[in-house]
Amino acid sequence: MTNITLAIPEDLHERMKQHSDIRWSAVIRKTIKEKIDTLELLDELTKNSKLTRKDVQEIAKKVNGEVARKLGLK
Repeated sequence: MTNITLAIPEDLHERMKQHSDIRWSAVIRKTIKEKIDTLELLDELTKNSKLTRKDVQEIAKKVNGEVARKLGLK
């Protein structure tokens, strides 16, 4: 198994130490795996897409604007 070094803020480390029963390396491994799984799924779903990054940004901007409007934030 490969090792990595992770830098975290001191205050977060102090909070983690309050839960010494948690295997934090297992939590991090699970979180990384879930993120990779999500990214691989997104890659699979979009591999044949003709949309450009600009197209996606424009769609996201419209969706975000519509959500903000519905929530009364705009």
